[in-house]
Amino acid sequence: MSSPSADRLTPALASQFAKIALGHVAREYPNKLDHVLTGPEDAEGPRALHPVFYGSFDWHSCVHGYWLLASLLRLQPDVPEAGAIRALFDEMLMPQKVAGELHYLQRPGARGFERPYGWAWLLELQAELLRQEDRRWAAALRPLAEAFADRFRGFLPNAVYPIRTGTHSSTAFALALGYDYAVAAGDEALLRQFREKVCDWYLADRDAPAWEPSLDDFLSPTLMEAECVRRFLPPEEFRAWFARFLPRAAKGEPKALFSPAVVSDRSDGKIAHLDGLNLSRAWCWREIGAALPDDSALRSVAAQAARRHLMASLPHVAGDYMGEHWLASFALLALTAGP
Repeated sequence: MSSPSADRLTPALASQFAKIALGHVAREYPNKLDHVLTGPEDAEGPRALHPVFYGSFDWHSCVHGYWLLASLLRLQPDVPEAGAIRALFDEMLMPQKVAGELHYLQRPGARGFERPYGWAWLLELQAELLRQEDRRWAAALRPLAEAFADRFRGFLPNAVYPIRTGTHSSTAFALALGYDYAVAAGDEALLRQFREKVCDWYLADRDAPAWEPSLDDFLSPTLMEAECVRRFLPPEEFRAWFARFLPRAAKGEPKALFSPAVVSDRSDGKIAHLDGLNLSRAWCWREIGAALPDDSALRSVAAQAARRHLMASLPHVAGDYMGEHWLASFALLALTAGP
C-alpha cells in the first residue's frame, strides 16, 4: 500500500481505506461464522443469517468495516468513494434488514454471540452514525444498538472478573468502545455502569508486568487497559493511576510495550493479528500521551513509540485477505488518535 510514511490520515489514505472496505463488506466468502446450531434447520449461510453484516470474513469485521466507511465519510467528505459509501448504506442500513440481524440475536443459541468484541464494535458503529449529518442510518440501526447495549447491561453484573487478553475477549477494549456509544447516545445510566465496572476491575492494578505479545494478540492487554481507564477517569486521576500502573514507562520499560511485534507470516490469520497489535498500540500510545502534561518526559516517549508501531504495520494493511478484511479499521484508530 502507498504512503506508508504518513502518520496521520490523508486524502490518499482515506481513499485507499475506502476501496479496501468497499471490497470486503459485501464479500460473503470466505467466511468464519460465530454460529451455534441447535438443529439442522440452523445450517444456513452468512447472508441468510446476517442480512447486513455477512461480509468481511466474519461478523465483527464487517461491522467495523462499516464503521471505517462511516468514519471516512465524516472525516474526509470529499473522498472519491463517498457516493459508493452512501449507496451501500442506503441499501444495507434499512429497517427490514436490521430487523433480520435483530432476529438472529433472539435465536436460542445466540446468547453469547460476539461477546464482547462484536457488541462493542456494533455500538462504536452506532456512535459514528450518530455523528453523521444524515441520521437515517443511525435511526435504522438503533434497535440493534439498543439490543447490544441491553446485553452489556445484563452481562456486566455477572462479570466478576475482567478478561485480560489481547484478543476478542478483552473487556478493556469492549468498554473503551462502549464509552463512545454511551456518550454519543446520551445514555448516562449505561455510562455509569461502564465506569463502575472499570473502576472495580482495574483501579487497584499496579506495576503491570506487560508479558506480551502473545502470538495471537491484536491488542496490548496492558495498553488497552490503560486506554480504557483513561476514558473513564478525570485527567488528574488518570495520570496518578497511570504513574502507578507503568511506573517506569518514561524510561521505556517494560521494553515489550515500546518495540513493534514481528509478523512472520501475514497469510496466517492468527499471526497476522500482530499487525493489528502494532496498530492498536500506536492508537493507545497516542491517546495516553495526549492525556499527559505537555512537559511530561513520557509524552514524547509515547509519541515515538506510537510512530514506530504505526510505521511497522501501516504498509501491510492490504496485501493478504487475512489482514486486509480488518486491519484498516485499526489503522484509522491510530491515524486519528491523540491531538
